[in-house]
Amino acid sequence: MTKYIFVTGGVVSGLGKGIAAASLGLLLKSRGFKVINQKLDPYLNINPSNLNPIEHGEIYITDDGYQTDLDLGHYERFTDVSLSKYCSTSAGRIYLDILTRELNDGYNGKTVQVIPAVTDEIKEKIYHTAKESKADIIITEIGGTVGDIESLPFIEAIRQIKYEVGYENCAYIHLTLMPFIKKANELKSKPTQHSVKDLQGLGIQPDIIMLRSEVPIDFSTREKIALFCNVKNEHIIQNLNVETIYELPLHLEEEGMGKAVLKSLGLKEKEADLSEWKELVEKIHKREKDITISLVGKYVELQDAYLSVVESLIHAGIEKNTKININWIDAKQIKTKEKAKLLLEKSDGIIIPGAYGDNGFKGLLLASEFAREQKIPYFAIGQGMHAFIIEYAQNVLAIKNAASIEVDPKTKSSLFTQVNNTSDTKYSRAGALSCKIQNKSIASKAYEAEEIFERHRHSYELSLNEKKLFQNTELQITGYNEDLDFVQIVELSQKTHPWMLGVQFHPEYLSRPNKAHPLFADFIQTILKNKGKK
Repeated sequence: MTKYIFVTGGVVSGLGKGIAAASLGLLLKSRGFKVINQKLDPYLNINPSNLNPIEHGEIYITDDGYQTDLDLGHYERFTDVSLSKYCSTSAGRIYLDILTRELNDGYNGKTVQVIPAVTDEIKEKIYHTAKESKADIIITEIGGTVGDIESLPFIEAIRQIKYEVGYENCAYIHLTLMPFIKKANELKSKPTQHSVKDLQGLGIQPDIIMLRSEVPIDFSTREKIALFCNVKNEHIIQNLNVETIYELPLHLEEEGMGKAVLKSLGLKEKEADLSEWKELVEKIHKREKDITISLVGKYVELQDAYLSVVESLIHAGIEKNTKININWIDAKQIKTKEKAKLLLEKSDGIIIPGAYGDNGFKGLLLASEFAREQKIPYFAIGQGMHAFIIEYAQNVLAIKNAASIEVDPKTKSSLFTQVNNTSDTKYSRAGALSCKIQNKSIASKAYEAEEIFERHRHSYELSLNEKKLFQNTELQITGYNEDLDFVQIVELSQKTHPWMLGVQFHPEYLSRPNKAHPLFADFIQTILKNKGKK
């Protein structure tokens, strides 16, 4: 029978529940269990596709095209398990499904109330994920903080599950903050005690408490928390700050997290095989080289808006024994060629991640122009690829009015077409699609394959009909989908530029810390080679 683990948070938000849940997934997978992670968000948005990246961070896309919270990226990177639409839901989606059913007389005239209608719908999402994945253990993270009004139905639903599946098949983990008062040189346990009391008041007794702290927590403080919170001493786990998030699984294992979870679920103790992960962390600490990459984006006010891109650069750096320094550049600040030079001239490489809309697009064009003229290795993703193509068309091919209807809806000279959207989300194409790669190209050398599958998230694209514009030029179309008639990879000839490549898809979603994405790895390798020539 499937075992259920629920991870809740207390005291404050932003404690890293997602990374903790991902780390736990790795610890259990390393013991031979089939594990699946899931995220339940209490916000009323149907999914994150319409959320402002500056407010919420990046949108993460699964293979089946579902647009989810960024925590699913943590889950996939740590466990290397491909997730699906069943692994993410929100209060908005729950209520929409319930109200749609009610409008279609699905409740046979009964009064629809939070209990049982909403709680039953939440439980169904959890049980369905377990059934679809056939996992031994499902780890479900509840978004928000215990005590939030919007999360109450979720807390009630997971409370009920323990009684439905049996005590030995369900465990609760509560992550809280242990504030350290520097003036008094003292850790404070009261916030944790009150948070657990709130949880207990809602009918849930945590089996394990994780304590997020800046400093080590002494045994007497742990003992005090265990006593006040009705938790075993060995189930009080400290979650200290670490130099890299990839150290956290090893730290939690040393703390006895894996053993505590197995005991709580009535499972036999198994040794974890974390040898590969230990090698990874060792490589991170031993990186000898360093480079600076300028990330030119529209949403740099919140760096989590580019979380997967940054992690992908880090993964490639690990593979190439290189520390990556990110120079964050707000595209909206690049308004002239002089400003582009001032902000970008010290870059070893330039990357432009995905974006949407017209705001800051001129900055993307100027960054593309600077990278092309100065022969700085350049990687463009999504709308970044559009900027790459438009800049080349305007300044090299002298098509001065070349544009995109996404940026200028009134233009008569758009190189890009809008894809008909039949979904309930912002993006017309979402999820894994095939891409044929042209031989003897940068992409083919990186992938070492003739066909690949990458995750997409876009509504505007370059039709294959536009290939004729770039015939007999240095801009080459080297990746495409003939069935759907759109371009997926463009690059400049290496006779002209060391490495200038744009992709319509989002390769950052498939990068892993111990298996860097081929394009990111080749990008970093070229930067190192280019830097060595200077």
